[in-house]
Amino acid sequence: MAKANLLVTHDPNHAGLAKEEIIAVLKQLKVEPEFLKSEIEGLFQITIKEPKETIRKLVKTCKKDTSMFRMTFHWVPVDNWCKSTIEDMQKTIKGLVKGIDEKDKWKMDIAKRCYEKYHTTELIMKLTEVVDRPKVDLKNPDKIIRVDIIGNDAAISLLNKDETLNIPALKQ
Repeated sequence: MAKANLLVTHDPNHAGLAKEEIIAVLKQLKVEPEFLKSEIEGLFQITIKEPKETIRKLVKTCKKDTSMFRMTFHWVPVDNWCKSTIEDMQKTIKGLVKGIDEKDKWKMDIAKRCYEKYHTTELIMKLTEVVDRPKVDLKNPDKIIRVDIIGNDAAISLLNKDETLNIPALKQ
């Protein structure tokens, strides 16, 4: 089964409108989304070409005009999928750490759905053990290690701060 390279959260009460919004917004960038089966309410799993590049463009678009985004909340590109065991996630994160320079400030963001094994704080402590970069900055990082746990699977990405779209934050 194909794995999504883009996760988009939306208002679960308006999935149809959210899907139309995604299609319309991406159409402006001439990007064709393929919606994959998602078991989780309020979460679309999508494949598109060049997800990080697309998100960078959407961040600029959203900063100019947030009104295009009414039903969707977070747009997150995905680099890798693995099982949601601590060992597998650590191994995947370790592989991404080389993308963080010694001088880069970084943070980890975790979102969990259908996953009760660990509290978020515990997860962050266990998963950051494999990151041997000294400069953590929760407010203004250069790089974000993004972990989206969806049941038995985890989507893990290393993102620049303009490669994730947080619409509620931009609307403030």
